Amino acid sequence: MSTTPPSQALTAGTGPGAGQPGSQDGAFGWLRALGPRGRRAFAGAFGGYALDSYDYFTLPLSMVALAAYFELDSGQTGLFTTVTLVVSAVGGAIAGVVADRIGRVKALMITVITYAVFTVACGFAPDYETLLVFRALQGLGFGGEWAVGAILVAEYASPRHRGRTLGAIQSSWAVGWGLAVLVYTLVFQFLGDDLAWRVMFWTGALPALLVVWVRRRVQDAPGAAAERERSADKGSFTAIFRPATAEDPGLLRTTFFAVLLSTGVQGGYYTLATWVPTYLKTERGLSVVGTGGYLTFLISGAFTGYLTGGYLTDRLGRKRNILLFAILSAVCVLTYANLPSGADTLLLVLGFPLGFCMSAIFSGFGSFLSELYPSAVRGTGQGFTYNTGRAVGAVFPTLVGFLADSWGVGGALVFGAIGYALAALALIGLPETRGKELL
Repeated sequence: MSTTPPSQALTAGTGPGAGQPGSQDGAFGWLRALGPRGRRAFAGAFGGYALDSYDYFTLPLSMVALAAYFELDSGQTGLFTTVTLVVSAVGGAIAGVVADRIGRVKALMITVITYAVFTVACGFAPDYETLLVFRALQGLGFGGEWAVGAILVAEYASPRHRGRTLGAIQSSWAVGWGLAVLVYTLVFQFLGDDLAWRVMFWTGALPALLVVWVRRRVQDAPGAAAERERSADKGSFTAIFRPATAEDPGLLRTTFFAVLLSTGVQGGYYTLATWVPTYLKTERGLSVVGTGGYLTFLISGAFTGYLTGGYLTDRLGRKRNILLFAILSAVCVLTYANLPSGADTLLLVLGFPLGFCMSAIFSGFGSFLSELYPSAVRGTGQGFTYNTGRAVGAVFPTLVGFLADSWGVGGALVFGAIGYALAALALIGLPETRGKELL
C-alpha cells in the first residue's frame, strides 16, 4: 500500500452545480462542491464534533469546583484529563475499525451516544473514584467521533478543497467550546458550586438529538464505501503495521510518524485546554465572569484559526501548514505562560493569537491523515494514529498537574511548547499528500 494518488477519483457531490465549471469557486465553493449528500454528512460531522467538544470541556471548566468538592490536589485533577485521553485512544482505535467494517455513519452514531451517556453519568458520581471511571468511559466515545466524522466528510470532499472543508469541521470544536463556556458562566453564576458542576455534566445529554437526525439523513460516500467493501484488508490492524518490502511500500513508517505527529500537537493542545481555566482563576485571580471573558478571546482565536488553517493547508500543503503553526504555537505558549504579574490586559490580547495558532495546526489533520491511508484501512489508520497520539500526549497535562504545586501552573505550561517541537520533528518522516484523490 502506498500514498501515491490512485488513477480514479471519488465523485465529490451529486447535487446541482457539483462538478460544473465555476461551481467550486468563491468563498463557499468548497461547500457547494460537496453536493447534497456531502453537505448532510458535513452537518452531521460538524454537529457531532461540536458536541464532542462541549462534553469534553464540561470537566476542565468545572475543575476548580470539583477539586474543592472532592478535596483533590493538582495531581488528582490532572489525572482526569490523562484517563480521558488514554481511554480515548482505545475508543478511537475501536471506532476506526468499526468505521471500516460497518460504515462511517453507523460508527459515528455509536461514538456520539457513548460520549453523551457517560458525560451525563459523571453528573451523578458520588465520589472521586466513580467520577474517574465515568470520565474514562466517556473517553471511549470522545476518542472515536472526530476520526470517524472527518473520514466521512473527507470521502465526499474534492482534493482541491479538502483542507478547508475539514478545517471547517475542526472549527466546530471552537463552537462547542464556546457553548460550554457560555453554559458554564450561566450555571456557575446562578447555582452554588456543589450543584453547578453536576448540572454542567447533565447538559451533556444534548448530543442524543443529533443522533436521531444523522440516522435519518446521512449516508456514507458511495464510491469510497464500494472500494472498501472490495478489499480483503478492510478494518485490519495488521495492514497499518505492515513493513515495507520490495513489492509493497507498507504503512508501518507512515503509522509511526503519524502517531509522533499526533502526540506532539495534542500534547501541546491539551496542556493548554486543560489548565488555562485553572491558571486564570488561581494565579490571575479572575472571577467566573472574568475567566469567561478571557476564554472568549481564546476561543474566538481558535475558531478563526481553524478556518484560516484549513485554507492554508490547501494553499501551502499539509506539512508546511503544520510546521508553520507548530513554531508559532510554541512561541505563543512561552509568551502567554511567562507574562509578568499585573499584565492582565496583555494576557487578554494574547489569548486570541494563542487560540488561533494552537487551532490552525489542527486544520490539516483531517485531510492529511485521511490521505495517508487507503479506503479499506482509512478509519483504522486515522483512528489509531490520532488517538494513540492523544493518549501519549495526555502525559503532558498530568506533568503540569504534578509540577503546578512547585512551579506554578503558568511555569508548568511550558511543557506545551515541547509538544509542538516534537510535531515539527515528526514531519520529516511523512509525505506531502495535497491534491490526492480518495477512493
